[in-house]
Amino acid sequence: MDSLFGGAWSIVAAIGSWDSWTISEAMRSGGAWLVGLVVTIVGGLLVAFIYARLPFLERHLEKTVMIWSYLLIATILSVEVFRRFVFSVQEPWSTTLPPFLFLFMTWAGCAYNMKFRNHLSFAEFRAMMPRAGQFACLVLDAALWLLFSWVVIVTSTRVVFNSAANFQILLGTDNVLQWWLLTSVPVSFLLMAGRAFENLAIDYQNYRDGAPLISATTQFGD
Repeated sequence: MDSLFGGAWSIVAAIGSWDSWTISEAMRSGGAWLVGLVVTIVGGLLVAFIYARLPFLERHLEKTVMIWSYLLIATILSVEVFRRFVFSVQEPWSTTLPPFLFLFMTWAGCAYNMKFRNHLSFAEFRAMMPRAGQFACLVLDAALWLLFSWVVIVTSTRVVFNSAANFQILLGTDNVLQWWLLTSVPVSFLLMAGRAFENLAIDYQNYRDGAPLISATTQFGD
């Protein structure tokens, strides 16, 4: 236990130095899981609070990131394929940037679809359960999403700081660092943690008010 808290404190101290190598080394300790748990819970609650206070952001943030990432991927690929076959030229980063943009699109889209509960939820099966069972399943959903987010935030943040410590450059460029783009993964999972808390608050309110707990999912309902 002492090593766990000691590792967590070393991470906090390393972040204070803002040296990527120091942070990367500190993140190797088991304390990263404790720090990650705090970040997941506090960050998720903060995201849920911001979404509650800024409805426009809640409706459009993930959707905007998802759509623009997709458009950029499609534009880069189509333009560069045309240039390659017609003019025999091609930007060297045209094959390395789209996979990173795909990270933006995928995980922002995952967070966005949590709003509509479009992920696997067995709604038809749950609708046949007693009300207490339905609520228990919804609480389990939130707990599993938070657990999933916690694991990915810790592991992906390790990758981010390892990339920064090694000055990994996006292939085909001279000065675009990979960690700038890899940061999209832990940030997206913070948004997912926020959606999990948001859904849990809605479910609890519905449970108290006697409103239906299980409803059919809607694809891109807003």
